[in-house]
Amino acid sequence: YQFHTFSFFAESIAKSPEIVQNGTSNNQQAYNRRKKMRLYVAYGSNLHKKQMEERCPGAVPYAVGTLEGWELIYRGLDPEKIYATIRKSEGASTPVALWDITPENEKSLDEYEVYPTLYYKEDIPVRLENGKTITAMVYIMAEDAKPGRPSDAYIQTIREGYEDFGLDVSIFEASLEHGCC
Repeated sequence: YQFHTFSFFAESIAKSPEIVQNGTSNNQQAYNRRKKMRLYVAYGSNLHKKQMEERCPGAVPYAVGTLEGWELIYRGLDPEKIYATIRKSEGASTPVALWDITPENEKSLDEYEVYPTLYYKEDIPVRLENGKTITAMVYIMAEDAKPGRPSDAYIQTIREGYEDFGLDVSIFEASLEHGCC
């Protein structure tokens, strides 16, 4: 998929009835809505578009990119609840999708990610497909989490998310071999 700021902007205007009045757009209202949005990096189950639509109504796919120097791994505080996270690793790269989220979406994600107990937030650089680098917010699991293998259902959700965004599924499959234990 190719995502561009303009297409996001056009989609946000089209999807926001408060922005379009009598068939004409109000640029100031659109600008104000955009200022309230935040870019969020998804690398795990939040790549799944249908799941994100339910969890974060109004979130819009913004772009796909890569986290350079970060690897996808699996950890948890409970051996029965293992989830995706990332950790710094020289030479590694992790494909990601960026979502444009509202403050309400971020609150929903905070609850889902058990922030700040299980995950903390950090702003990190993301290299986009067009070569530009931007900064976006990501959730990273707490350092005291232990390695493990996620459930089959969780793995399938991530696999479908990779497919949703046209990401290289072989990278995800490889992460299950080296990032679990």
